[in-house]
Amino acid sequence: MKHTHIYIIGSKGIPAQYGGFESFVDSLTCFRKDEKIQYHISCIAKEKNQKNVEYNHADCFFVNVPNIGPAKAVYYDLSALNYCIADIEKNHIRNFKIYILACRIGPFIGHYEKRIHELGGQLYVNPDGHEWMRAKWNTAIKKYWKLSERLMIKYADLIICDSKNIEVYIQEQYQSFHPHTCFIAYGANISRSALSDDSPQLTEWYQRHGLKAGEYYLVVGRFVPENNYETMIKEFMTSSTKKSLVLVTNVEKNKFYQKLAEKTGFESDKRIKFVGTVYDQELVKKIRENAFAYLHGHEVGGTNPSLLEALASTRLNLLLDVGFNREVAEDGAFYWTKEKGALAELIGAVEKLSEKEALEKGALAVQRIQQEYEWDKIVADYEKRFMQ
Repeated sequence: MKHTHIYIIGSKGIPAQYGGFESFVDSLTCFRKDEKIQYHISCIAKEKNQKNVEYNHADCFFVNVPNIGPAKAVYYDLSALNYCIADIEKNHIRNFKIYILACRIGPFIGHYEKRIHELGGQLYVNPDGHEWMRAKWNTAIKKYWKLSERLMIKYADLIICDSKNIEVYIQEQYQSFHPHTCFIAYGANISRSALSDDSPQLTEWYQRHGLKAGEYYLVVGRFVPENNYETMIKEFMTSSTKKSLVLVTNVEKNKFYQKLAEKTGFESDKRIKFVGTVYDQELVKKIRENAFAYLHGHEVGGTNPSLLEALASTRLNLLLDVGFNREVAEDGAFYWTKEKGALAELIGAVEKLSEKEALEKGALAVQRIQQEYEWDKIVADYEKRFMQ
């Protein structure tokens, strides 16, 4: 059987523990339909000289990455790319594509693009979101990310966008390159948690944080300013709800946390509960299912995995009104703006919904996932593209 070899660079690796790209690669390999596709997946090594392993019928190779700050991701991608090219040369592979997730190595990609083409392959890129807009970066790093994005778009044979808004941005911003783009969404699955309402994991977690099913709003996402934690917390605090605001995020008592505490005073409001990360995927799913509503404040990036998962499992979803979020949820969610009082007013309104109205809105969200975002469809779209 003649295989098409797909080398994927840019995720931390599989099996996925946490993170959008990791979950994407895990699902792409898990739900593989076409046996003629052979995946090769880069993974960050946890120990020196880790040998290749097979997972989901994919060849997983490991890259040792030194702890060198923001340059760590660049080093990782370049090392993984060097491995891919060496493997292709060693095994005389001719039918291959290298798919790079995120635009981190633009200043170096011209050299590699030339070699990939000499070997008979193609270079695919997923631009992710607007990395250069993230608040955590200083001016110099933001300039690097913007330049890197520009060069990755210039040299890619195909740019796969997981958001229609991102595809429009690429076409408008880099029109002079005549970029070849396509839209393939990120995915989600409609499935209930394996945990019951009285499972020990759930009840212990609820007891530890003083929570009850149906009595909390939920936020799941990276602890970064562009996810609008300040707005969500301030608005929640000014609302009259008696429910809790549960924030599942990688919070450490860092500068952002301290600044947030000073600006909002949330530490004096017992309804606000930072509960850290939850790595048990069945537990996270159950926490989503039992939430009164999900709050989503992401405004930088494309299709967000935590949003898809919430639409698939949480009855009510309250989203920041930006193009990325409306594109995904359409009529399956309620929307709020950053205008003062908007979210607080929406919180009051959804608490007055009848059971029938709430169930109807939740059904629209699930329908949206079923029609456009289930993994079976997404994997089929990818495989069709990979085999062209």
